[in-house]
Amino acid sequence: MSFGDPNNPYGQEQGQPGYGYPQGQQQGQPGYGYPQGQQQGQPGYGYPQGQQQPPQPGYGYPQAPPVQPYGGGYPGAPMSMPGLMQTARVLLFIVGGLQLLFAVLAAVFVAAAQDSANSVGVGEETGMLAGLGFFLVFILLAFAVWAIVLGAKFSKGGNGVRVTTIVYASLFILGSLTNFGGGTASSAVGGVIGLAIGGIILAAMVNSGASAWFNRPRY
Repeated sequence: MSFGDPNNPYGQEQGQPGYGYPQGQQQGQPGYGYPQGQQQGQPGYGYPQGQQQPPQPGYGYPQAPPVQPYGGGYPGAPMSMPGLMQTARVLLFIVGGLQLLFAVLAAVFVAAAQDSANSVGVGEETGMLAGLGFFLVFILLAFAVWAIVLGAKFSKGGNGVRVTTIVYASLFILGSLTNFGGGTASSAVGGVIGLAIGGIILAAMVNSGASAWFNRPRY
């Protein structure tokens, strides 16, 4: 009995090339169960020839961070305007509107009084008083516009709006204190109301919620 019969494909000696494999290929060589040009255990198993398996996330490759919501990365940044600030904003609009109305009425009154004085020949004596009245009207108009502009900038303004509102509220409180010098019940009531409004606006601007709101990131 002889081994290596060339006519018997299974008669080759054990350990020689081709035992149990197609002729001309050895175990682990390209062609046995793998695409041509790739060996067992090499990259690209199960993928087209010449293409390696893509890296899987989490195995040495950092994953992309999740998308942060509005204000992400800034702890304590509020998503909406705090309630006390909304109250202060409404008060600014109300005060600004009332100051604008009073300024217009005062201007009409001063102008009418000066015309009457001119008609009776005493316009020169009352001219200085009329000038002072118009100056006060201008101050009242300036405060009215200031309050309305501040209220409008609460939604998109920065920390400068907060500081300016603190100044406005402080001046408003000082102006309200002068009402107590009138000596009448109506002036005292006006002073109390003014102190309450100014105190609410000032308190809304000096707390941590207002600081976080006006310093929040904007995109």
